[in-house]
Amino acid sequence: MKFAIIKERKNPPDKRVVLPPQACKKAVEQFPEAEFVVESSDIRIYKDKEYEELGVSVVTDVQDCDVLLGVKEVPIEALIPNKKYFFFSHTIKKQPYNRKLLQAVLDKNIELYDHEVIKDSKGQRLVAFGRYAGIVGAYNGFRAWGLKFGSYNLPKAENLHNQQELIAELCNIKNEIPNIKILLTGKGRVGNGAKEMLDAMGIKKVSSRAFRSQSFSTPVYCQIDVMKYNKRKDGRKLGKKDFYQNPEAYKSNFMRFAKVTDFYIAGHFYGDKAPFLYTKMDVKHPSFSIKVVADVSCDIDGPVATTIRPSTIANPIYGYDPKTGDETDYTFEGAIAVMAVDNLPCELPRDASEGFAEMFLKHVIPAFFDNDKEGILERACMTRHGKLTPAFSYLQDYVDG
Repeated sequence: MKFAIIKERKNPPDKRVVLPPQACKKAVEQFPEAEFVVESSDIRIYKDKEYEELGVSVVTDVQDCDVLLGVKEVPIEALIPNKKYFFFSHTIKKQPYNRKLLQAVLDKNIELYDHEVIKDSKGQRLVAFGRYAGIVGAYNGFRAWGLKFGSYNLPKAENLHNQQELIAELCNIKNEIPNIKILLTGKGRVGNGAKEMLDAMGIKKVSSRAFRSQSFSTPVYCQIDVMKYNKRKDGRKLGKKDFYQNPEAYKSNFMRFAKVTDFYIAGHFYGDKAPFLYTKMDVKHPSFSIKVVADVSCDIDGPVATTIRPSTIANPIYGYDPKTGDETDYTFEGAIAVMAVDNLPCELPRDASEGFAEMFLKHVIPAFFDNDKEGILERACMTRHGKLTPAFSYLQDYVDG
């Protein structure tokens, strides 16, 4: 079986890769019957030469390969018919902007495997960039704080080499951070990635009760999960499983945190029908005290009302005017600074690629050689023989337009 690491062609360019040079070498050692080639690219964080030095062939044509591995969506005109493709298709939520892409995948008889639906038998994702979104998101949030209040000026994450350099920069400005309260929602990959950065800075973690009721002489943070910021409308306490099964039976309990939080990092997963964490009306309340939001989850017009659009790596921060609900200059007094970059791992492409490859080598590549005994490929396959697979038949009306 012949695998190709394809060139990323989406704009803006993405420097990440599914398998860095070392991972390709490791895959061949593990599965001698596999062959890996790399499509030449001047965008990738790893140069062609780095692959060649480890014995991986660099090619300009991948027509003879069986499985094509990419990160972002492949432009329609670049899709090769009758191949197996892996990439983030951004179609599983019926995103309107990618309908034509899924139609083209079906027309060209492509077997599409979306990284987002590579899951185990319990439905847990096996490959993701979430940890790196959390790492960069936390860093960018501190950068936004410094720029809003003019207290320090951190370099952009994309200009630093790896996570350790980000941590070093944060440690340098720690004494410039006032005794603020930092709230972090989410305990998955994203939330825990952000937590890594807070812990590396030596910021003290406190309980949710202490966070809400006590004052501190140094910066502190609190990490909370869904049951801390949601409560049943009928007052009963039935646990997390009930929340996931009946999200419409709950209402937000977030304002008790918003009243005491200065800097909020949103690293949670937001499910359909779950209550918004805070609304535009909540933000208008005189007791709403959040001044900087690092929205790593970045659901537009969604659960974090201050996130009204995604921001970009080039211009990562905008202001939200609580009175009008409109965008404004984030340095204005009373404006909430919002960092809502929706492709944060791109700012740490080397680390993110290495972490992703580790998961891909562990879970996905072996499935091609053990007859997919865990069902990983079968669950992740969205299209086959020009049709949607049964698990993704819910997309038929989306495909039909």
